[in-house]
Amino acid sequence: MKTVLINKPFEIAVTDTEKPVPKDGEALLHILYCGICGADVASYTGNQPFTTYPRIPGHEFSAEIVSVPENDKGLAPGDVVTANPYFNCGECYSCRRGYVNCCTDNKTMGVQRDGSFCEYVSMPVERIYPGHGLSARQLALVEPFTIGYHALGRAPVKRGDRVLVVGAGPIGLFALISAKKKGAEVYVADILDGRLEKALSFGADGVINSGRDDIVKKAMEITGGDGFDVCVEACGRSETFLYCIDCAAFAGNIILIGNGKRETTFLHSILLKKELNVFGSRNSYPSDFADVIDIIASGSVDVTKMVSEIYPMSRAGDAFRALANNDGTLCKVLVKIAEDYND
Repeated sequence: MKTVLINKPFEIAVTDTEKPVPKDGEALLHILYCGICGADVASYTGNQPFTTYPRIPGHEFSAEIVSVPENDKGLAPGDVVTANPYFNCGECYSCRRGYVNCCTDNKTMGVQRDGSFCEYVSMPVERIYPGHGLSARQLALVEPFTIGYHALGRAPVKRGDRVLVVGAGPIGLFALISAKKKGAEVYVADILDGRLEKALSFGADGVINSGRDDIVKKAMEITGGDGFDVCVEACGRSETFLYCIDCAAFAGNIILIGNGKRETTFLHSILLKKELNVFGSRNSYPSDFADVIDIIASGSVDVTKMVSEIYPMSRAGDAFRALANNDGTLCKVLVKIAEDYND
């Protein structure tokens, strides 16, 4: 089968590998679309600390079932589906308590184990989610949506709360959508006007260009000096975490989604003074996948507006290079693995 392989940082090619043979309890899936995640780009550029090489990237995908064992989920050959790409051990303390997203031996497809940028994958049936009539493009956007959705469940967000999302990349935009679903008043900060326009198109109540404006001053103007009830950090940068601390209300909540590599220095007494709650967010729960599929199926949000470009598999390398050099004009990029698939 054709496979996109990162041999080492900045060396990516479409090559031939062996087609997988499903084990007991596994289905054979024909991959239709793959989304390129920031983690995939980091693997390509050598900035993903958990990636080993050579590696098949990818964990945001849609697929058509080729074969599937008898199951109680109603899955059958020909169904278009998506799947949970986080493989947990089931034995560690986190798994035993039900926090499978925080498995201490987690192996995410495309990072610690080979991913979905290939024509076929075998997948345990329990990890597969019926598509409920969604298109292959919509289903390829389910996993990144679950990241923002899960994050907004980490802190209490109620109707009328004021939420600031710092970072308007795909995950930040999905966090915005998730906060709006909870009835919050949501503002989005970013340094790029194009991304802020995208945020407005997904329902943001207002935006802040943090490259031109003093984000903390703007935050206080918006909230009448109170600060935001919830600040969501979706960049993974030291300075944006510090913005969240300064922009949060006393007794407010901060949710961290962005995965950064730089240390952050600050006087921790500010957390005590404001009695801030700081929540990390990692991966998502199986229930998040089901919820997000239902949200998309309801027609209340058009997630395909997130897609900037679709590349054929033969040009997957170009897609990775484009995102590695993204000037902010690209949002979500999909690669069509099944180039003859009509959707």
